[in-house]
Amino acid sequence: MLKLTLRPRERVVVNGCVIRNGDRRQALTVENRADIVRESDLLKPDAESTPVSKVYFLVQTALIRPDTRDQIMPMIQQGLADLACCFGADMRNRIMEAANFVSISDFYKAMSELRTVLKYETELMQLRPVPQPSGQEAAHA
Repeated sequence: MLKLTLRPRERVVVNGCVIRNGDRRQALTVENRADIVRESDLLKPDAESTPVSKVYFLVQTALIRPDTRDQIMPMIQQGLADLACCFGADMRNRIMEAANFVSISDFYKAMSELRTVLKYETELMQLRPVPQPSGQEAAHA
């Protein structure tokens, strides 16, 4: 059983159907298995395209559009394998956990693992490269 508390006008996707809450806070109880994700956990189509966000978007698509799963599953698996080669142990573990969740079709939990990797990737992208000394300055050093 899953209890969802929705803020006013918050949207949630349940088994591919978008549901918008009314003007007041509401609680829902889901009593059986369903694919559920809050709008706030979804990447927007105009979000910056990065290696992690591309895989996250594919997993998100598998969650909200079950009819696409057979077609995009190989892309998700390849994307996760590629990401695992690019990060250190902590993020690699999260990517591998995401892959495990994808293998059992628990796409929400896969997205949850990838959110941490997405945040880390964003932090990395904000780092600026260390300026290299010009040829003259390097010669005097």
